[in-house]
Amino acid sequence: MTARLRPVAERTAAAAPARGPRPWTGDDPAGARWDPLREEPGPDAARCLALYAKLASGVTVVTARGEDGPLGMTVSAATSVSARPPLLLACLRDGSRTLGAVRAFGAFAVHLLREEQRDLAARFASPTTPAAQRFAGTDTCDVLGVPVFTESLAWSVCLVEDVRRYGDHHLVVGRVAAVHVGAGQPLLWHDRGFRSLAGPPVANGTG
Repeated sequence: MTARLRPVAERTAAAAPARGPRPWTGDDPAGARWDPLREEPGPDAARCLALYAKLASGVTVVTARGEDGPLGMTVSAATSVSARPPLLLACLRDGSRTLGAVRAFGAFAVHLLREEQRDLAARFASPTTPAAQRFAGTDTCDVLGVPVFTESLAWSVCLVEDVRRYGDHHLVVGRVAAVHVGAGQPLLWHDRGFRSLAGPPVANGTG
């Protein structure tokens, strides 16, 4: 006997699992096919920010030369990209004056802050603090035309290689043109608060 053929759309609907949370069980073939990432467009911003808050990172300030003076901001993320050629990446908020200055001037400085520089980090992170007040009382010098904090743990001046927008931030890749590394402990950010290193370095286990 020839089986009655059903339209593809009807067969697909019959095989699809019910929408909504459904735990997977090893003896449930339909449950094994259920994929929450296919069923939903993605978690909301609050859940994503809760995840991001668990990422521990060094606190970084990016500065640039603006038309009316130096500009700067505490950035959400900064990391190394390459040693040869030497490239750094900084993540800057869309619409920020610092981002505009970086694109216009073509150079910027990345500063890794010391654990004693919490006030400086908070000042450059405040959206209501004017640029002049952010730089007030800081020891700076110009390196390749970019304002640099001389008392930071380490700094580099980079020439812009690429700028790309992803979501509400821009990824800025810069080629390191000048660098200085000092001594001390870094200021860390974790779980929406400033932190400090504690204890000796952990062995890497390669011995």
